[in-house]
Amino acid sequence: MFGGKIGTMELVLIVVVLLLLFGAKKLPDMARSLGKSARILKSEAKAMKSEASQKQEAPADPPQDEPQAERKTIKAAPGDENSARPVADPEHTAQR
Repeated sequence: MFGGKIGTMELVLIVVVLLLLFGAKKLPDMARSLGKSARILKSEAKAMKSEASQKQEAPADPPQDEPQAERKTIKAAPGDENSARPVADPEHTAQR
C-alpha cells in the first residue's frame, strides 16, 4: 500500500491520531513508562545471561553416599522460627 515508505504526511497523521486518542498530558507518561520497561527488560536479560554463565563455570557438587536426613519441625505459624520444635519421624520411631 505505502510501498514500505513512511513520509512526512503519514508521520503527522500518526501524531495527530495519538494526540486525539491519549491527550497531550498522557503521552510523556506513556513514553516514560515504556522507557522504564525497556530498561528493566534489558537488566533482567543481562542478569539471566550472567547467571547462566556462572552456572556453566561452577564445578558440580560431588555425589553424596547417603542422603542427608532432613529434620522436620512443627511451627506455630509460617515463618515462625522461635516456637519451632522438632518432630519425630514416624518411619524411624518404634511401634507401640
